[in-house]
Amino acid sequence: STEQGDAHSTEDDHNGGSGTEEQQEGHDGSGPSTEQGDAHSTEDDHNGGSGTEEEHNQGHDEDPHTNHSDADSTEGEDAEHSDGHSRRLSGGGGDYATYEECLEKSCEADVSHHCGLTPDVFTLIGHAGVALMIFESGMHFDFERAMVVGPKACCVAVLGTILPLITGTILTVIYGKPLLPDGISVGTALAPTSVGIALRLLGEAGVLQQDFGQAIITAAFVDDILSLILFNVLFSLRGDFDVIRVVVFPVVGVIFMGLAMVAAVKFWPQFISDVIMPRIPQKKGPAKVSSADEALFLVMFALLIVYGTITHFLGTHLWGCFIAGMSFACVKPLHHPHHVWVKQTKRATSWMIRIFFSATVAFSIPVSKLLSIEAFLKGSLMGIGPCILTKVCCAPFMGPAKFVIGWAMVGRAEFAYLIAQMAAAGGMMDSDTFSIVIWALLYATIFAPFIFRKVLDRYVKEHCADVIAQESGEAKDESGDVVRLEDIDLKGAAA
Repeated sequence: STEQGDAHSTEDDHNGGSGTEEQQEGHDGSGPSTEQGDAHSTEDDHNGGSGTEEEHNQGHDEDPHTNHSDADSTEGEDAEHSDGHSRRLSGGGGDYATYEECLEKSCEADVSHHCGLTPDVFTLIGHAGVALMIFESGMHFDFERAMVVGPKACCVAVLGTILPLITGTILTVIYGKPLLPDGISVGTALAPTSVGIALRLLGEAGVLQQDFGQAIITAAFVDDILSLILFNVLFSLRGDFDVIRVVVFPVVGVIFMGLAMVAAVKFWPQFISDVIMPRIPQKKGPAKVSSADEALFLVMFALLIVYGTITHFLGTHLWGCFIAGMSFACVKPLHHPHHVWVKQTKRATSWMIRIFFSATVAFSIPVSKLLSIEAFLKGSLMGIGPCILTKVCCAPFMGPAKFVIGWAMVGRAEFAYLIAQMAAAGGMMDSDTFSIVIWALLYATIFAPFIFRKVLDRYVKEHCADVIAQESGEAKDESGDVVRLEDIDLKGAAA
């Protein structure tokens, strides 16, 4: 089938419509159908096509049947055709007023698809940096601590994922955008949480081991897992509805993640420590990097590639990157794999992330629309409501620490911007909506660290001062003063 079937009639039409009855049935839907118009022939075609060629072509341009087909073809979620098949255009369908608009959106979706298959070098480097960051995040997961605060932390994570998804989707629909794919894309982009700054501040304040500190870390990681699943489902919705891609693949991915988590606790620690490491020959003389660390780094990188490839076919490679990182969370000595990974990749990853924000996200932002008053006002409302308040209110059952946990969940980083950028590149949200999402994410990215620090400072003074003093033995700095939360360098924490 073709995109512009109305502009090209069959040979029988040009010859006066003298084909057999069987050939004429092709125009009723039994023959090969085109994207929009072949299922509805013009009146001249059915009357024998006796008009001149000019009148014949004009009939195709002004045919009411064709216009009616164009208006109804995108009603609901799927385009209905007389042959019983349906098709989504521009990443999930839409209500197009004219045939020209339908063609334009379809062409944009096709261009975005091919650009995704062959990304430019900056996009490729940026996405590789995000993959390395997701892998490193997975290595921070603590299975033992998660068992202690797991149930409540999981509830916080679920609320912290579902509330931004629902409210962001509703507000996008109120702004006049379609539910699918624009609304769901915006809600998914607002769902992820970045725990980087919260992790640093909790550690420097000495409360990382407290129950509320572990609840924050666990909830943030579970939130990332749920966001990855949403991300996978979102990009499975592009094109026609496919049960295998939209339903089966995510279920298989969840099962794979469960098996990988069991392997992370039961298999990989013993396999690396008892099977791989004893067989690695040691280097003679002093070495900057030991043979054991080189072998461990090779195993980590190999597992990253394998797991990322598996989940790539299930929807997104980022899911596999996080699972691969979790596989080394229990390898002993604890945190040593993370030390090896950071030592070898920190500098490269930092530059890749800079390229991601500058040459992937920033290059895709329509500056003229981002700086418009409408985008700023709508983005501000989106940022204050679905982006910030929903996260702040996601832990109402956590007692006095509820606002500390809530503000810790507000932060956003690479993953949220990646979802927005990929949705925009895939034709799942237009440039106006993309600008609104960028403003909303900027609100959370800029304000969350400062407000979280103030809230954490007040909570520590009121509830944790005695506990910290007992555990740290009144830890003092070089001047002999007790270390205070105010002394922590926020800029260093952000870095």
